[in-house]
Amino acid sequence: MRVTHFGHSCLLVETGGARVLIDPGTLSHGFEELVDLDAVLITHAHPDHVDVERLPLLLEADDRTVLHAEPETASQLRASGIEALALHPGESVRFAGASVTGAGGEHALIHADVPRIGNVGLLLRAEGEPTLFHPGDSYGAVPEGVDVLAVPLSAPWAASRETVDFVRAVAAPTGFAVHDGLLAAPGRAVYSGHVRTLGGLDLRTFDDGPLEF
Repeated sequence: MRVTHFGHSCLLVETGGARVLIDPGTLSHGFEELVDLDAVLITHAHPDHVDVERLPLLLEADDRTVLHAEPETASQLRASGIEALALHPGESVRFAGASVTGAGGEHALIHADVPRIGNVGLLLRAEGEPTLFHPGDSYGAVPEGVDVLAVPLSAPWAASRETVDFVRAVAAPTGFAVHDGLLAAPGRAVYSGHVRTLGGLDLRTFDDGPLEF
């Protein structure tokens, strides 16, 4: 498995012969130049996870690229003229030699006055390769058998203690940070340190480029 980070929560995952892009949002950059994608996956409707201005250009670059999104998000995208298939929690979809299974279902609570929306975490699997979990904006789903964890490092809906407890519960041996687009370098180091020392996760970085697992 090879993982490339385009900032914040956007990842290109290459596994099982498939090229899968996750959460190309407004805080991410460089993904719009990608080609030969088998699928684009969207965890939820917030702009930092789906940029509706750049997404159509990405899809138009290759007719075979299929867009799967959290069900509410898929409906919103279709209403705006972007063809999208719903990915429900517990549902699995295959493309090339890989599969994705939805997990969870609800975005984390930001505030009592902010309506909660749908959120589907993503379990990516391919035979003979590690299993990756990208939770989107929620610590609610804790699937078993995760080898590589994408850890949302900082968010309006999360406290560091919740991040640590989530990392401990999933108990993946290794992972990397996502959802860090609001952090300056010193803050990123503080939060990453909590994940490593308190969460016990081998948290790898993209300082030298894409990661291989």
